Amino acid sequence: KERDYTCVIQRKRSSGSSQGKLQEEGLTERDGLCRRRARYLLKRAVDLCGKPSLFWWSAEENETLLQFWETYILVMETLEGNQIHVIKPVLPKLNSLYEHAISGEKGCWLFHPSWHMCIYKRMFESENKTLTKEGILHFLELYETKHLPNSLGFSEFVIGPLMDALSESSLYSRTPGQLMGACPPLGMRLQNFLATYLMLLPEEEKGSFLLKFIQKMKSRHWCAVPILFLSMALACIPVCKVLGTDGLQALRDVLQCTMITHQILLRGAAQCYLLQTAMHLTDVVSFFFLLVIQIHQRENCFMPDWFEAKLVATMILLAADVDGKSNIEWIELEAFLNPLLDVLMKLGSNAYIPTLKTDKSLQLLLKLLQTCSLKCSNTQDDKVLSFIWKSLMTPVESILEFILRQLTTNELSTVGDLDRCDLYLALIPEIVNLCSQVSWKKLPTVKNFILSLTNASIRNFRETNCKELKLKEQIKKVISMASLTVVCEIMDRKPEAHLEALPSVDALKRFISFFQFNEVLKKPSYIEEKSRYVFCPVLCEETSSQGWGKIVARYVRDQWICLRFVLNTFPMLAQEEETSELSSSTVERSKKILQSALEALTILPSDQVLPVFDCMKVLVPKLLNSSESLCIEAFDLAWKIISSLSNTQLIFWSNLKAFVQFIFDTEVLAVAASAKGQAYAKIKKIIFKLIDLSATKTGVFNVVLSHCCRSWIFPAVDDRSALTNAFLNAGNYCELITEACVFGTVFRRDQSLTFFLLIFYSTNRDDHYVRVCAIKFLCLLDGSNTLHKMFMEDIVSKLLDKDEQVSRSRTRYYANSLQHRIKNRIWQTLLLLLPKLDQNFLCGTLDKVFQAGFGNNQASVKYFIEWIVILSLHKYPQFLSKFWDCFCYDEEKLKTSICTFLSVLSHFDIILQNTSEKKPVLKKALIVVLQWCFNHNFSVRLYALVALKKIWGMCRMLHVEEFEALTPVIESSLQQVENMHGTGNARRNWQRIQDHFFFATFHPLEDYSLEAIFYTLPRLSEVAEDEWISLCKFDRFTDIPLPPTFQWYQSRTELLDLKPSDWTQQDMGSNSVETDGQTEWTDVQKKIIPWKNSTPSLDLEMVFQDRAAKLGKSNSRLIVVASLIDKPTNLGGLCRTSEIFGASALVVGSLHYIQDKQFQHLSVSAEQWLPLVEVKPSQLVDYLQQKKTEGYTIIGVEQTAKSFDLTEYCFPEKSLLLLGNEHEGIPANLIHHLDVCVEIPQQGIIRSLNVHVSGALLIWEYTRQQVIKQKQK
Repeated sequence: KERDYTCVIQRKRSSGSSQGKLQEEGLTERDGLCRRRARYLLKRAVDLCGKPSLFWWSAEENETLLQFWETYILVMETLEGNQIHVIKPVLPKLNSLYEHAISGEKGCWLFHPSWHMCIYKRMFESENKTLTKEGILHFLELYETKHLPNSLGFSEFVIGPLMDALSESSLYSRTPGQLMGACPPLGMRLQNFLATYLMLLPEEEKGSFLLKFIQKMKSRHWCAVPILFLSMALACIPVCKVLGTDGLQALRDVLQCTMITHQILLRGAAQCYLLQTAMHLTDVVSFFFLLVIQIHQRENCFMPDWFEAKLVATMILLAADVDGKSNIEWIELEAFLNPLLDVLMKLGSNAYIPTLKTDKSLQLLLKLLQTCSLKCSNTQDDKVLSFIWKSLMTPVESILEFILRQLTTNELSTVGDLDRCDLYLALIPEIVNLCSQVSWKKLPTVKNFILSLTNASIRNFRETNCKELKLKEQIKKVISMASLTVVCEIMDRKPEAHLEALPSVDALKRFISFFQFNEVLKKPSYIEEKSRYVFCPVLCEETSSQGWGKIVARYVRDQWICLRFVLNTFPMLAQEEETSELSSSTVERSKKILQSALEALTILPSDQVLPVFDCMKVLVPKLLNSSESLCIEAFDLAWKIISSLSNTQLIFWSNLKAFVQFIFDTEVLAVAASAKGQAYAKIKKIIFKLIDLSATKTGVFNVVLSHCCRSWIFPAVDDRSALTNAFLNAGNYCELITEACVFGTVFRRDQSLTFFLLIFYSTNRDDHYVRVCAIKFLCLLDGSNTLHKMFMEDIVSKLLDKDEQVSRSRTRYYANSLQHRIKNRIWQTLLLLLPKLDQNFLCGTLDKVFQAGFGNNQASVKYFIEWIVILSLHKYPQFLSKFWDCFCYDEEKLKTSICTFLSVLSHFDIILQNTSEKKPVLKKALIVVLQWCFNHNFSVRLYALVALKKIWGMCRMLHVEEFEALTPVIESSLQQVENMHGTGNARRNWQRIQDHFFFATFHPLEDYSLEAIFYTLPRLSEVAEDEWISLCKFDRFTDIPLPPTFQWYQSRTELLDLKPSDWTQQDMGSNSVETDGQTEWTDVQKKIIPWKNSTPSLDLEMVFQDRAAKLGKSNSRLIVVASLIDKPTNLGGLCRTSEIFGASALVVGSLHYIQDKQFQHLSVSAEQWLPLVEVKPSQLVDYLQQKKTEGYTIIGVEQTAKSFDLTEYCFPEKSLLLLGNEHEGIPANLIHHLDVCVEIPQQGIIRSLNVHVSGALLIWEYTRQQVIKQKQK
């Protein structure tokens, strides 16, 4: 059997054997025992292959074979450790494996590549995800750079184990130091690999490989992140038309699979990449139309297929624009348009044109107009569009006449006709837009049409209210209301047409003002509908009964769209009219409408409540004082709708925007704040609810803050009083700005990956948007404006209170924790506002700043506090007395904060720039700093010496005579510091602190800029990268523009070019070398191969103890008896030690110990490979007597009067070690049964060793003596 296994080690190049496959499967088997046996057999086979008399071995390739297999076995053994620091130095040896495996002359494989795949498969299946990622990156880079010979096994490996490994989302995380928004390394490596690998494949294999690759993508449920990067890699393959219909079908299936992912932006990006793949890798002309038509196929439809009209419209535009020449012949384009124009010209006069022909013509017209509008908004930019639009102007009168007849007579009377109604109504705004683009000559025709349609719709509506409604009359009401809705929307969107001057608008206003809102329509009975669809009962059920709810919802929504137009155009509903109802107050009428709006919110679907929100925005400010409870009910109901939609991507954002415009309307906020009642409190609660929602749904706070900042500082009304009232809202709701200044979520690792990818693909949902918006809002404030001044002071006070609250909640906090980030953002904002604060306010505020400096702060927070203190003292030197008081506290309070104030003194030259009498201040500074130069704390002394060096340099420049006596002492001290010698860290730390950016490069005045505060300083102080706000974001987020005269913007180049460093970091030593930079390590960790001289068992299904007993490890005759030990940790350690040194058995008091987690943690599965015997303490006497009869010497590990020194005792081959209890040792009744006692010599004063350590020393000494005896034999 050994001969058979050995003969298959070097496989034939042309084919593989079943034995070789079995060997490879053993090397990658999930069971550790199988892998160990496979490695053992491989090692034995290689050892025997070195003897030419036994096996075939190519003499000329002997050295290559030996090097290959020795390296191969080393790599496979190292991978068993699962420790990346052990494995990473071995990875460069994989490159040498490929060099040995490939023949340079023939460019083919000397060793079958499946042996290499075994290594990568082991890495891919590792429990250590870091190792898995290293394996994937190494495999992708190797094939990209080495250009290995083609092999079918590689393709199978890529589609199998590699793609399985790529399904892990965590592998696509950013590397340390990689910028936010950059593609992760694995994503880039995957793109390069797939493009390179496909290029090297033979032409006939490319299509089948890609088909299998895409089919693998649809064969399992992929998370959003892996499917995104696999799609990106496919999209980056160079254009090659190798996929057929099967490939296109597989891509469609993957597109459908990506629909189930949760993040809509990642889903959209993946779908775009897959569509790009289809364009690059398939013959679009041959297959695309067939596939798309199959996807969009519709059945049982009253209307013709819209997709056909879209295709024809696109075809016309493409056919006309294909050459792009200036002198275009229009004959071909006219040939396309003439049949359509002929039908359209006859619509107004010929009532007998077939309905299907009419519908198709109008569908094509609508799609032509919509496509042209998307392509170009200016007719002068495109001659093709100009020609089409002018051609379509001809039949406008005929089309409008036809639409008017259809909408106002009884032509449309069934549920199925509502689709046709939608077609006619969609055409109206497109025709108005056409007239505005080409010529307003048709404006009278449009006005007459609007006038007739409005009057006829109102008349039809009133007629239907006077009779019992059947289905026909109800459809008529729906069509009339829909027609009025289109009229209102056209007047809203096209004010330049001046349609509001039409006489029918007054009639529309009166009609809507007194309309009974939320009127619902009676659901048609099955019998009634069946009588109308005698020839098609199936359509009756599907279109009328089941879809009636949507019809009613649309009918109610149209009512509120019309009311929105009336409220916006005529804010004061009709007053002073003759009827009794109109004589009631506007407030009462508004109250009734608001009550109807609340009812509408309960009956309308969530995607149709936008017009109701718009109406409530107008009504609530009028009713907040008189009907506050009703307005609060409106707030609650609106919030309930928004919160219920938080997981519905398609309609959430439009509803949220309408909700924000309603709740945070300038007038609503102003009225609520003036009363300071329940509505004011409710709005503030909603603010915090929205902020909480933002923590789980990125982008919510963005919408709120953008709207509020723009409305507060740039109100829509150009009125001085309006501007003042609008900014008053900022003060009344300053919590919004305060929370925005510190907003930002700390994501879990799985969440942070998704968040990073969202930034990679879209900046609109960037969490930085909130802070950038708030920062730019604060930058626009004017310190000379009283309202602005009061607002900024309020913000500063609230931020300082928040900082104090965070400090009280946790006195010590970790770097980049949520507490650290909040404090960092607070002090960034305070630093931003500092130049705009006046002296009186700053005088009281500075005390709180000093108190914050006494706290135990992280480095970045410390720098910002120091910066604020420096700038404050520079601007107002009279505050220096407050600063000197900070050095007067007892040492206990100053021990964690004195370095902060000493750092301020290191910039004392900046502080004294505005001081006329500098010498007295320098004297005080010198006295203060000298006392700290003798502090027992090394770091404090370093900071004090840096400050002393700065202050003494200033004294020398000013020639302060009072300090002449101190000159020799100070200068000799500074010189001694500069020239200090020694091998410790003192000299290095002195150099580092002087070279640190805050003392060497940073200038508090010249570096005061947005970029330095929010990007450069956080980066240099090693704050997490997602806290850095780059300057481009201030330019990109344009909702709040910075003033053109804005000065302090960019950071100095000297500071910007610096790299992060901390002067207190430990020296890494001169021998530390990065693994990645080395091609091959001279020596690596290598684990031993167990059972080197034994034969493995063939029975793999044995239970652990039986299997351990038959492993052939019974060469040792040592039995370790631990029945007296009762601590699982000691037993677990002894089990591991006994297994490693080959003890024949371990005796324990109970086998239940091996189930203990502490035991398993110490034993690391040794109980599976070592025979365990259960002997209870009460049975020990009998057990020892039995072993004596078998020839064993009973040895006690105990200190007794007659015990032997371990260094002098010679162990018999058959030895039994009895270990005592942790506390009592070996009981007296058992000592009499011992043959000998052995003790370990000690040098210290502690009485004894741990029992596990004692046992390990004796087991090793026994093993050492037996090994020496075997070597002597």
